[in-house]
Amino acid sequence: MVIMASMTEINQPVKSIAVGDETKEGDNLSYTQSRKIVLTTFGSFGDLHPYIAVGLELKARGHHVIIATTPVYREKVEATGLGFHPVRPDFPSPDEDTELVEKVMKLKDGAQFLFKELIAPHVREAYEDLQEATRDADLLVTHVITYSAHILAQKTGIPWISTVLAPATIFSVYDPMVPPQTPGLVKVLGHSKLLSRAFISVVKKVTGRWVEPIYKFREELGLPRGRHPIFEGQYSPYLNLALFSKYLGEPQPDWPPHTKVTGFPFYDKKDEKSISPELEKFLDDGPAPIVFTLGSSAVYVADDFYKVSIEAARQLKRRAVLLIGNERNRPKESLPEGIVAFDYAPYGQILPRAAAIVHQGGVGTTGQGLRAGVPTLVIPFNHDQPDNAYRLARLGISRTLSRKKYIVPNVIKELDSLLSNKSYALKAADIGRQVRSENGASKAADEIEVFVKVVNAKV
Repeated sequence: MVIMASMTEINQPVKSIAVGDETKEGDNLSYTQSRKIVLTTFGSFGDLHPYIAVGLELKARGHHVIIATTPVYREKVEATGLGFHPVRPDFPSPDEDTELVEKVMKLKDGAQFLFKELIAPHVREAYEDLQEATRDADLLVTHVITYSAHILAQKTGIPWISTVLAPATIFSVYDPMVPPQTPGLVKVLGHSKLLSRAFISVVKKVTGRWVEPIYKFREELGLPRGRHPIFEGQYSPYLNLALFSKYLGEPQPDWPPHTKVTGFPFYDKKDEKSISPELEKFLDDGPAPIVFTLGSSAVYVADDFYKVSIEAARQLKRRAVLLIGNERNRPKESLPEGIVAFDYAPYGQILPRAAAIVHQGGVGTTGQGLRAGVPTLVIPFNHDQPDNAYRLARLGISRTLSRKKYIVPNVIKELDSLLSNKSYALKAADIGRQVRSENGASKAADEIEVFVKVVNAKV
């Protein structure tokens, strides 16, 4: 493909960059020259882990990789051997400020709080930090909401690649996202492209007010107002990597040009821990359990999730593992026989050994569940989670239960259907084999290396 960058997109003379045609199955994509590559991201572990996975793959190929993100992740990133550069805003960890997570996860106005209060007001300081992080860099890889990175690339002309982690953030009229507050609306949108376009238009108008500081900062830098940062403005004109499986989202006619689906880049170790001996023994001593988890964000707004889960597993007479994430979620009463609770276990080690997984539908947990090849019950909280839940159900490997309806009788009914109907397990196992073969980190690194090679040769 040939990518043309217009004068409105970067402050450099127009250049033509041929990217992607060289990428063929079986190509040897090793290069002798090391490149400095900056990967920037913002959010939870689900937003961090894919970039660690890609970064480690690039590092193994001889490149100098820097993860530029929130200071709270310094220790975690540096423990992997990757470079780290802090990017403001400097928020405390969720353990120190659960109120922040609660506000972001609110169904009614969590998205507004995220964009209007946490991201847009800090775009200038984030820009300054990224400016330092990308000094002498050969490439900048951006995250869907790192708006300062998109601006920096357009201002300085540094070669850049955009990425998306979930199909919901692409806003296709051919495969519409599930609106978190009104999930049933997706059925209407899916039958009418006209209504889908109208819906997106309304969302653009509403969210445009949230990101007004971003437009003002662009003006200060002498850049045109540009496209909507949450929509078209997030994408590189050169290459956009969809860091998820084709089973979660197939390319659509209205996806950004030059989008490549890589598969999930998996990284699931926390402080390099392995599965504990106690959990290993529990798994070995009986039938496959149901695993209940809320990922790395929803776990801080769990409410009665684990209490309901314990009672549902008890009445179903099923063994269960609760991944509670935080001590605040540890049950105060003694657990029934056959049910255990651990703060954490690497998903890659425990989920394949589950009979079923109950989770919140974050894209990181969704990807791990797909890879495990195990049927799931998804309890979406907000953001992309309802959309991910819908897509899993569409595959015939999952069921969905709203947060408000997560009560014992409903959970028993849904899990019984999931476990008694063998088609869920068979389809999940088949898709799991396919997802495990995709090797998203390697394919993403292939695309990045081809891009850097071509840019170096032609720009």
